[in-house]
Amino acid sequence: MFELLKYDFFQNALISTILISISCGLVGTYIVAKRMVFISGGITHASFGGLGLSYYLGFSPMIGATIFAQLAALGILFLGENKRFREDSLIGIFWSAGMAIGILFIYLTPGYAPNLISYLFGNILTVTSGQIALTGILCLTVILFFAYSYRSLFYIAFDKEYSNTHHIHVNILNTTITSIIAFCIVICLKLAGIILVISYLTIPQSIAGIYYKNFPQQLVASSCISMAGSVAGLFVSASFQIPTGATIVVCFLLLFMLSWGWTRIHPPHTTQLQAPTTLHHKEKNSFPENI
Repeated sequence: MFELLKYDFFQNALISTILISISCGLVGTYIVAKRMVFISGGITHASFGGLGLSYYLGFSPMIGATIFAQLAALGILFLGENKRFREDSLIGIFWSAGMAIGILFIYLTPGYAPNLISYLFGNILTVTSGQIALTGILCLTVILFFAYSYRSLFYIAFDKEYSNTHHIHVNILNTTITSIIAFCIVICLKLAGIILVISYLTIPQSIAGIYYKNFPQQLVASSCISMAGSVAGLFVSASFQIPTGATIVVCFLLLFMLSWGWTRIHPPHTTQLQAPTTLHHKEKNSFPENI
């Protein structure tokens, strides 16, 4: 199995997988904490419209996917602040609109319809050096952003009113993290595809939540679990020549079931992570006692 490491394409895939795992591990922890998993699903499927439009215009599919993902992410964020629109309705609108636009433009593309299987289910083995560089930049950006803002992100996720009254730049942070989520989703399309990318942003974080209730610990644990499952899935998929994205997700599911089974035998002695009721009575730079 380890003979695969001598091939350049597998080395590229391994590096890219590790970088994506770290980025999605961190971002996914915030997504799960803020309960915005289905927002991510809306962004993911909206990006399909950009893929179809790019094929029709002859551009790189990733350019179109990035533009549509950003528009969907910021659209859901800002329109959701307007009380006239329900957030779940906006997610459904962007979700269906992206898929519909993508299908129409693929149908209108002259010649044979392009093979989009790699964007639906992922194919990390075809990653290029340029994509690795882009993934590395994204990973570094995510690490620096969370290292600087993790405390503020925690308060925004659990107590937005507290954040607004304690000089935390909620709008700026919300816009930034939403944009980063969109970029992570687009980069992750190469690994897990449109259909499976949500699991990449939720399953490792759910596993980490079984063992750790401290937010910073969950950030680290989610990235480590994401890397472990991704690398294992990558080796298994390459060895048996089966789809990489689906194999990685199955590895995540196995880890989740093993973790759940372990907690049934050895229940963790920790309290649940929740929005503390005493948050308003503490200084903005201190964590609640039970976190």
